[in-house]
Amino acid sequence: MAVTSPGYPTGGSLAAVISGVGFILALFACVVLHEMGHALTARRYGIRTRHITLLPIGGVAAMERMPDDPKQEIAVALAGPAVNLVIALGLWLGLTVSNVLVPVDQISLTGGPFLERLMALNIMLALFNLLPAFPMDGGRVLRAALAMGMDHAQATRKAAGIGQGLALWLGFLGLLYNPFLIFIALFVWIGAAAEAGMEQIKSALSDAAVGRAMLTDFQVMSPDDPLSRAIELTLDGSQKEFPVLADAVMVGVLGQAELLKGLQSQGEQARVGDWMEREIQSADIGEPLEKVLERLQNCHCRLLSVTEEDKLAGIVNLDNIMELIKIQTALQERHGQTKSGA
Repeated sequence: MAVTSPGYPTGGSLAAVISGVGFILALFACVVLHEMGHALTARRYGIRTRHITLLPIGGVAAMERMPDDPKQEIAVALAGPAVNLVIALGLWLGLTVSNVLVPVDQISLTGGPFLERLMALNIMLALFNLLPAFPMDGGRVLRAALAMGMDHAQATRKAAGIGQGLALWLGFLGLLYNPFLIFIALFVWIGAAAEAGMEQIKSALSDAAVGRAMLTDFQVMSPDDPLSRAIELTLDGSQKEFPVLADAVMVGVLGQAELLKGLQSQGEQARVGDWMEREIQSADIGEPLEKVLERLQNCHCRLLSVTEEDKLAGIVNLDNIMELIKIQTALQERHGQTKSGA
């Protein structure tokens, strides 16, 4: 994660505008290199990076996951700031050899020579991202360091709490000095809460297989059924998505969106097979539930079929998994209260 606030020279001349645009492009190139540092280091540990997203305040490398080993997580987190420090060092060496380096007091975010400002902002980018708060790199370093001596979930909660405390401090400074810090504080607060929530989900789903969350009592349809049958089933119960089976094999899913489109276009007697969603995915009954959740989120599927020995054993959707997470979280909190009471 890279966070930055690009500056540009004040003034209305064409040269100032070109210089400002060029500086912002150079700064965002440094942000991309920062994120590439994360991505390439993660790849060393067998972790793919899905994409890199550039935002107005920085960039984010969307990795499949963070390493489970705290030492590896520290290496991945520090790789981004290290890239910025290497860029700053390279610029400093080049300017020193060229004997054109200006005094520090002549450099600011919006004034001073182009390369000197770029060097200074790379240093600031590295240091700011090392603040101990999610979603910055320093928050991940803090979490990994804490995880060396405690449970990973507990380490995440502590790191998230420290990050939110830092967000409050940044917000207070923003009220006094720079309103942009309030925006950063909100970003940090939300990021810390999201990281804690993700870790809670991961903890609740650890060691659980998809068979624990699947639905086994559900209505199914045939491709030859009319849509009027789907209307009856919808009104009679709470099920909103219906697996469509042909010869005991799941061939599609009829959801509310497909049902409404079919009714509007052809009426109640239209065939289910003409309107069902045909792209479906399946999961083995013993597959880890955490991986199934990732698949549901990435494929944007309404549900997955759960198979056992190549036969349909049930279905699972996000609602089932979220209900299980709530139950598991309540049980874990109860267990924690019992241990502290003892």
